[in-house]
Amino acid sequence: MTTTQGGPVEPASPPGPTGVALPRGFRVRLSPRTRVLDGGGLLVGGTATGVLHLRPAAVGRLGTDRSLVADDAVGAQLCRALLDRGFADPDLDPSPAPPTGGYGEVTVVVPVHDDAPRLARLLDVLPDGLAVVVVDDASADPDALARVVAARAERLDVRLLHHATNRGPGAARNTGLAAVGTPYVVFCDADVRPVDGWLERLLAHFADPALALVAPRVLGEPTAPGERPTWLWRYEQARSSLDLGRVAAAVRPGGTVSYVPSACLAGRTASLAGGFAEALRVAEDVDLVWRLTAAGWRVRYDPEAVVRHDHRTAWGPWLRRKAYYGTGAAELARRHGDAVAPMVLTPWTAALTVAVLAQRRWSAPVALAVTGTTTVALSRRLGSAHRPLLTSARLVGGGVVATASQTAGSLTRHHWPLAVAAAVVSPRARRALVVAAVAEAVADHRSVRPDLDVVRYGVARRLDDAAYGAGLWAGAWHGRSVRALLPRVVGVPDRVSRLLRRTR
Repeated sequence: MTTTQGGPVEPASPPGPTGVALPRGFRVRLSPRTRVLDGGGLLVGGTATGVLHLRPAAVGRLGTDRSLVADDAVGAQLCRALLDRGFADPDLDPSPAPPTGGYGEVTVVVPVHDDAPRLARLLDVLPDGLAVVVVDDASADPDALARVVAARAERLDVRLLHHATNRGPGAARNTGLAAVGTPYVVFCDADVRPVDGWLERLLAHFADPALALVAPRVLGEPTAPGERPTWLWRYEQARSSLDLGRVAAAVRPGGTVSYVPSACLAGRTASLAGGFAEALRVAEDVDLVWRLTAAGWRVRYDPEAVVRHDHRTAWGPWLRRKAYYGTGAAELARRHGDAVAPMVLTPWTAALTVAVLAQRRWSAPVALAVTGTTTVALSRRLGSAHRPLLTSARLVGGGVVATASQTAGSLTRHHWPLAVAAAVVSPRARRALVVAAVAEAVADHRSVRPDLDVVRYGVARRLDDAAYGAGLWAGAWHGRSVRALLPRVVGVPDRVSRLLRRTR
């Protein structure tokens, strides 16, 4: 056993590799979010919903199954571009075999604090012979953890390290990381239970030499036999903060998936030299992902790899956890600026938002004029497309839906204290808040299709947002900064952009 000392450090991620090609034979497949137009010459979608024109030679490389192989330098370059911009995902073997020679290239790090039963459950499902480092973050009963580890020492290459004082999950993971001597590391919280095939699937992603992290889908544990599922349990099964959905994605700030939770993460050890920010007790996973992407590394989310997690299903602990997540936004804003912004506005989406929220006679004509003008202007930039006006209309229509969604999120989640205050004195504000609260809940219910009626789902959704928003405002108050509450404005003149940054 080893006892570690020390305080928080401010980490810096090593720079990502440049000019490193994908290996020959690496295959990608267009994302379900990607639409193929003009006979393959135009792709619409990607991480930030954009347009990608393909040259005829590139179109010829795209298979009828929407796949592409890095069979030469040009193919590798095209695959890399599609991956990095979110138009494609790695096309992996759906059931990859365990690595040749066993699991000698990976170590699992488990941070734990007074959770011996669930630690035992986790260790019991890890593959035989796997190297494991358990870090006890100053538990009240360290002997219980020691007994769990000792009982599994014959099956696993397991070590137990101790912190003399409680330093938080980020510091515990860093202590474990410092003891790792393998090329790859997997961080698993003690309340996680991996599902068969998870590790093989995650490790297969590291064929991409630029990949730093990959995360599985985190689903809730099923109910015990004979146990009746509660209302909140059903909501968490569909809408947990840890579950990032059914579709794979490149992970980056502002993308369709902007972070991955640290409940379970697989990483390239060399890319994690900076480790987690030990000063953060919350959002340390988001900070790590954003530092890595800023340094040039790639991060991916793969829902085909699955782990189970013990979600909170009692109202009090659940609401407190949601609020706790919200408190992390202020520190993220301090470290990463407007990457944490609750809204991203362009001039046309800002004008559209103002027009709709104003609820005046001129609102509808202005909204139509803004969307029409934007559609025509964009179609001119898509002149090489077969039907530039139709493609432009689809893109602008998607932008309108996204604008409505983030406006509803602002009213019901990030800025609900202001929205409620305005609703008290203004019938228009009250109408906007009610419509946003109901419409967003109904739309989200249709999207995730939970095993829960729309009324109870909507109530849970609003409580979820209210708790997170309360934590967000509490964090802003504690940090004496409103930066995490301000929108990010893009596509404005440089002088205006500098002025907005100064006001933050």
